[in-house]
Amino acid sequence: MILTGPEIAAQVRSGRICIDPFSEDRVNPNSYDFRLSAHLICYKHFELDAAIDNPVLRVDFPASGIVLRPDRLYLGSTLEVMGSDHYVPIIRGKSSLARLGLFINVTADLIDLGSINRWTLQLHAIQPLRVYPEMLIGQVTFWVPVGPPVLYQGKYQGSMEPRPSESYREHSPWAAM
Repeated sequence: MILTGPEIAAQVRSGRICIDPFSEDRVNPNSYDFRLSAHLICYKHFELDAAIDNPVLRVDFPASGIVLRPDRLYLGSTLEVMGSDHYVPIIRGKSSLARLGLFINVTADLIDLGSINRWTLQLHAIQPLRVYPEMLIGQVTFWVPVGPPVLYQGKYQGSMEPRPSESYREHSPWAAM
């Protein structure tokens, strides 16, 4: 079951959903619009390796924005700290930006129950696109879980800025190659 916008607002007021800062004017019929923080990271190298800690560059962008290039992956974060121990968040890009060719979290839109932080956003533009700090970048929905809750305690918990992949820390056969 998905929460309606008015129910999201009620659950924020009750403390069962965290959205900080929260603004009533960003509540939609069944979602909440979130903003892009003022800095991004991108990988230094074009070729990446899932078994190593790939170096990154931090980009603090001005009010005039920055242009995302189609041949790069950018990692941003939500300006808001969000999450819930009671509802499962799912994030999506805004359709208005998708119509400009911006893909956001295409393969990683499910946020774990109990993950409360500024979420890292994977941004990929299919053509050059200028984005701005604090612009509305996506929307979050909240879903009712079924079964005993198991809260997220993973490596990205508590993030307050974009975080690169830490796949190299995961124990798997290819990590030793």
